[in-house]
Amino acid sequence: MREIVLDTETTGLDPASGDRIVEIGCLELENHVPSGATYHQYLNPERDMPDEAFRIHGLSEGFLEDYPTFAQAADEFCEFIGDAPLVIHNAAFDIGFINAELVRLGRPAIHISRAIDTVQLARKKFPGAPVSLDALCRRFGVDNQARTQHGALLDAGLLAGVYLELVGGRQQDLALRADKAVVPLAVEKIDRPFLTPRKHEPTSEERIAHAALVDELTEPVWRR
Repeated sequence: MREIVLDTETTGLDPASGDRIVEIGCLELENHVPSGATYHQYLNPERDMPDEAFRIHGLSEGFLEDYPTFAQAADEFCEFIGDAPLVIHNAAFDIGFINAELVRLGRPAIHISRAIDTVQLARKKFPGAPVSLDALCRRFGVDNQARTQHGALLDAGLLAGVYLELVGGRQQDLALRADKAVVPLAVEKIDRPFLTPRKHEPTSEERIAHAALVDELTEPVWRR
């Protein structure tokens, strides 16, 4: 099972108003295990960088101007993601931006049903709890100390760790499989000395004491 964990950085919040993607980061999972394959690309948005966006990801116009545009990177990006499910934190946001870029090039859009939204997974599993990426990293003990600013590939790596915790994927290979022989555990035999059983027969003194006690009782059960 192949899945792609995906994250983007943008110039703003609304592709319909002219905001563009400036960074894409993807990480491949095979059977819920990172394969080591990644896709990472900075993109020239062909527009200015608003201060609000720059404060979030630190990518300036000057830094991005020599990188390819989305149109120039589209083939490689689409080839990497293929037709795999896309694991995204707040999928509607990233899918909306990617589709705006694809439609601009006359390419088919990605249907939202292809996305696995980790925000929705987290809300279902932890109703009422914070579901930001940082909050989920803290909950699951995923180390995010390097995340001083947003970065698409860095965030995709953190999201992969969070996603695997949400779906229990870290223990995927611990399940018993029919095609694997089950090896019985070795049990060490321990020799222990047995004690001689003690006698349980009451002594004559105990019998006399018991009879005296029964004489003091009203309708004792021992004499019915």
